[in-house]
Amino acid sequence: MAKIFISLGSNIEPERHLKAALIDLDYHFDELELSSVFESEAVGFDGTNFLNMVVAAQTEMSIEQVVSCFKQIEQDHGRVKGAKKFAPRTLDIDLLLYDDVVSTLPIELPRAEILYNAFVLWPLAEIAPSLNHPVVQQSYQTLWDNYDKQQQSLWPIEFNWSV
Repeated sequence: MAKIFISLGSNIEPERHLKAALIDLDYHFDELELSSVFESEAVGFDGTNFLNMVVAAQTEMSIEQVVSCFKQIEQDHGRVKGAKKFAPRTLDIDLLLYDDVVSTLPIELPRAEILYNAFVLWPLAEIAPSLNHPVVQQSYQTLWDNYDKQQQSLWPIEFNWSV
């Protein structure tokens, strides 16, 4: 079994889409661990605020199968295939880590945005503080402690998980 870390984000009906994504992830993966939900300003474009979180899970799937599963979940919840990168979205699901795999194909692992997006690093540090980044060999808590928190506005929010 591989341990994976997943980034979830939405700024179109975000509460509904995060809840729906978690139901789907729970169906496909084992032992979900959830970070807090964080609200952040849009990065890279002017848009409404995003809700973001990180989920850890266990899987027997290959990296390719995991990514394919995420793309299907995104599409099932209204994400348009081939839409602009920096634009509002119903659901964005990214594989951040697959065990300690370092690769460029089929996707880049670990995902580069771990090191520069607060909305990924803070929730990752929350659920895996002592885990080391497989390239920079620092814990996620250390990386978060050293992160320039003036770069991006981000704050934890109360989130009602009842459907």
